[in-house]
Amino acid sequence: MRFAFFAFLLLAALAAPRSDAQEALVVGLAAPLSNDLAVLGRQWADGARVAANRDGSVRLVEADSGCTEDGGAAAARQLMEKGASIVIGFLCTPAIEAALPLFTEAGIPVITPVRTTGLTDHKTRTGWLVYRLGPRADAERKAVSDILVRRWRGEFFAIVDDGTIYGRELAEDLRAQAELAELKPVFVDTYRPQLDNQIGLVGRLRRAGATHVFVGGDRADIAIMARDAANLGYDVVFAGGEALKAEDGSVPLPEGVLMVGMPDWRELAAPEALAALQEAEVIVEGYVVPGFTALEVAAAALREAASQGVPVQDVLAGRDFPTSIGTVRFDEKGDMTGDLYHLFRYDGHAFVEVE
Repeated sequence: MRFAFFAFLLLAALAAPRSDAQEALVVGLAAPLSNDLAVLGRQWADGARVAANRDGSVRLVEADSGCTEDGGAAAARQLMEKGASIVIGFLCTPAIEAALPLFTEAGIPVITPVRTTGLTDHKTRTGWLVYRLGPRADAERKAVSDILVRRWRGEFFAIVDDGTIYGRELAEDLRAQAELAELKPVFVDTYRPQLDNQIGLVGRLRRAGATHVFVGGDRADIAIMARDAANLGYDVVFAGGEALKAEDGSVPLPEGVLMVGMPDWRELAAPEALAALQEAEVIVEGYVVPGFTALEVAAAALREAASQGVPVQDVLAGRDFPTSIGTVRFDEKGDMTGDLYHLFRYDGHAFVEVE
């Protein structure tokens, strides 16, 4: 009887749930998986799933955030019930803002690509355990100013915008930073977008003597300006922001246009990661690589926290995490560090980084 009793205890121990150290390696994933934005959520989830299978030391649990406040809160509760110790995802501001108070109270950090600056800027007040994998909403404006003010110091440059919030903010930041550097554009204006031609604007730029023009506007308008300048025999360099990544309109973008933007995530990914995604028959687009990378960071943070016996949030800020896109590091606020934006030149087919 005594032998049978101890045999029963042994079998019970073998069948018991995993230890706390093992259970701590549970990564939650929240993304829109069933609505109009499900294509983005599936990209994020596909990348994370492949990374989890490749890692082998973590268990991935998922919830549909729906990109709404209610969906974000519901996803948070589901992931906590499933034992997540860290969460990746929440691609929309309403969902993550509803989820963060619940996660923070439970001591569960979130790694997200959402660009909203307030997520990290208000951290002192909210205490939110949030870490941004990717650029802030204001990162593009800052990069445009930093890169072009430095490179165009000796040029006769102009700044124009299309009057939209996006275009005007880019233009105004550049103008303000140029002024701080004691530089003055030869021409500043707001143009009317979506016209068949921009001959009038191009003529004014030429009369002002501009050799370089930053355009706070979309790809179609910049392509038309460049075409009209070429037709007038006006040698000028046009530059824009990430809106240049859009598809061509009726007028193709000509060679030589500059863009301040982020490299494509696919270009940042290591060959081994791309091979794993290809083997899993995942098309590498959109949020696939960020989802893959977020899982890598989350898994590494969980292992580090478990080895030190500390909460996972204690190891996220100020440490280097080797990933398939290179080293990822978060500052004390939770923003990703490093120069995420670079200068590119269009070669007629793609944007190539300028050294």
